[in-house]
Amino acid sequence: MTKENYFCILKGMVLNDEKTGNSGFALPLLLIVVIIAAISAIGVNIFFQNTSKSNSEIITDLKKNIAVNPPTPSPVPFKELTIPYLRERNYESTFGALEKVRDRGSYSGYLTSFDSEGFKVNTYLAIPTGDTPPGGFPAVVFVHGYIPPAQYRTLVNYDSYVDNLASRGLVVAKIDLRGHAESEGQAFGGYYSGDYVIDTLNAYSALQKLDVVNPGKVGLWGHSMAGNITFRAFVAKNIPKLVIWAGAVYTYEDMQEFRIADNSYQPPPQESERQKYRDELFAAHGRFSPDSEFWKTVVPTNYLEGVEGEIQIHHAVDDGVVSIGYSRNLVEILNRAGIDNLLIEYPSGGHNLTGTSFTKAMESTSLFLKN
Repeated sequence: MTKENYFCILKGMVLNDEKTGNSGFALPLLLIVVIIAAISAIGVNIFFQNTSKSNSEIITDLKKNIAVNPPTPSPVPFKELTIPYLRERNYESTFGALEKVRDRGSYSGYLTSFDSEGFKVNTYLAIPTGDTPPGGFPAVVFVHGYIPPAQYRTLVNYDSYVDNLASRGLVVAKIDLRGHAESEGQAFGGYYSGDYVIDTLNAYSALQKLDVVNPGKVGLWGHSMAGNITFRAFVAKNIPKLVIWAGAVYTYEDMQEFRIADNSYQPPPQESERQKYRDELFAAHGRFSPDSEFWKTVVPTNYLEGVEGEIQIHHAVDDGVVSIGYSRNLVEILNRAGIDNLLIEYPSGGHNLTGTSFTKAMESTSLFLKN
């Protein structure tokens, strides 16, 4: 439609409007028609310009657009539980000021803390006395097992364990996992949260920076629930040495098979933040299933390729809390993966490896971590 045609139509519309007496109605209507026609003409022109391009040119343009503006993937709820997430994030922390609280001859005990995701995580640090060996002392991040968070005490729980290791020449950093004693944050548990693993690896980073420590000789130690925590940390960051005492839950299928008979366990109140977190997790991904794509990424035994560290495991046959089946199953998996490991079984000693089993386990543990 030409400009002259538009004016002709306009003139006719105005004349007709004057004859009928419908003043002010036809002109706006005409303007709308003109605008629509103009927009249509522009659109047709653009269409023909675009269709003049070849298919290969159009595909190239699309690829360039995607490269410049890649689609943003939807975040996976609770991805912080997964091994890929734990592997990709950074762990950087340092210990704060040391407050001396004990002098036990062969070592001194200090209270300190480090930052983990903005939370202050308290630590009992035991440092051997005497001259620092060339390169520094061997050291271990000591991770406690399950104790009801409100009942946990820094200088009480596991004191004999720390005492034994420090007396044998190891720097020991026993961390109070978040939500325990004076450590900040919520205690969301070991099996369905990545928080404790993150605390452990931040403590590992802090311990490596301590001036009396040999950064190449820092290992992990975990008991019971912390078997899962330290093993996941071991797999996530390829820690050189790991010691587990009476540990539980590695494949998550083993939890369904053996369960845990811990009379000290206190389920969180229904209205607690921990229970709400657990409910939301199960609502998003369901209960554990080996066929679930999400739960596959949580299981550490699915990520053993390339792991080069060594593991020593101690477990009593008469453990009435955590079945020795957990440790035996793990060793079979480690052997198939070619990971160096040693399982030491004790006929007695129970879940805490008491009596002569404790002494033997400590001797083997300290030698393993120091060499």
